[in-house]
Amino acid sequence: MAAVGFCGEWFIFACDKKLVAIDSQQARESFVFDCSTAEKKPKDVKDDTSSDGGASEETGSDRVLAFAVASSGKLVALTDDTKRLVLFQCEPSWRCVSIRWVVRRCTSLIFSQAEDELLATDKSGDVYSFSVVEAQREGELKMGHLSMLLAVSMSPDDKYVITADRDEKIRVSHLRSPHNIQSFCLGHQQFVSALLVPPGHPHWLLSGSGDGTMKLWEYESGRELQSWDLKELEDAASSEAVKHKSTVCRITSSADAQHVAVQCERVSTVQLFTLDQEGEDKLVPHSRLLLPHCPLDMSFDPQGRLWVLMDSSDAPLHIYTHTQNSWQCDAESPELNRVTEAFKPHWETLEASTRTDSRFEHLYKVSFDNVTAYLQKKQQRLEEQQLKRRTAQKANGNKKAKKQTSGAGVQPSA
Repeated sequence: MAAVGFCGEWFIFACDKKLVAIDSQQARESFVFDCSTAEKKPKDVKDDTSSDGGASEETGSDRVLAFAVASSGKLVALTDDTKRLVLFQCEPSWRCVSIRWVVRRCTSLIFSQAEDELLATDKSGDVYSFSVVEAQREGELKMGHLSMLLAVSMSPDDKYVITADRDEKIRVSHLRSPHNIQSFCLGHQQFVSALLVPPGHPHWLLSGSGDGTMKLWEYESGRELQSWDLKELEDAASSEAVKHKSTVCRITSSADAQHVAVQCERVSTVQLFTLDQEGEDKLVPHSRLLLPHCPLDMSFDPQGRLWVLMDSSDAPLHIYTHTQNSWQCDAESPELNRVTEAFKPHWETLEASTRTDSRFEHLYKVSFDNVTAYLQKKQQRLEEQQLKRRTAQKANGNKKAKKQTSGAGVQPSA
């Protein structure tokens, strides 16, 4: 996994076994956390490995699987392949607050708005709650699903937890009583891979899917407000979306919610949307960034600039600024130069970690058309039965004809 984000002025990226934080505004020492050298699981800690194919902490690769940043910019959490859940404090200085253990490998993390709770989703479909205040307390199972969870979000008032799974469903549940389901947002044709409640719009939900679409919902009612097929927004000159299945892997928003950026896996473009300025409550496609290399991840900084991490050893980071109603690459930004210099020593690790196959390819459902085969065999059986009947009828007709012929040739005696 290669992922980027911002925690206040700290630029954060996770690659392979490391989480690295670089101050984008001033020359301060970078913070590096290496999961491979972190605390090992105590033997007396419970471990349920049945849903992970029998793997244990000894066989974990220590790769970072997900990280989350609190809205205040003071807390960060990560989880790795060895089932650690690590909580950090960023301000006034970086320090590791606690290392706890999840039951199964996690797929996504999110802090509550109150920052007293951290939710973790896993491959088996469960959601666990971990206390931030009591940083050593074990996690509590909040809710379960019948399918693998891929993304999680929360309403700004911490009333609802929103989960997305492999079975195309988005479920909106009451956080304090998760058995109480508020709504379902149904409409995607493939797994739901990205969720975002944009700031400033507490009743909106943006979702991205393996079907190549992004949808806007009023999530409390489950009502779909808008939908975009991202393949239709591509130019013919940018045909990667045709070559690959367009899986939406990232949806991010600027802090003022004026701009939304959408990234599809293995496609060298980023689609940008903007809030309608005419007063109508909707998003409209604004422009598309044609990138020199395939993006690995992206994030808006507090100033509303879009940072894009790309698969390039020469220029792994680009900054795009919105000026005069267009997005321009800012190659001379002092912040970019500062972060890139601190970033370069870790590029070799990042480069090795990105040479992997699609993260989502195995999630597509394979459809088997056994109905056509059944109908063909049925038709074949019917034809064989009809042929047998015709053959039997012909044989019976020949027997009758012979009998009649032989009967007609016998003369009665005098």
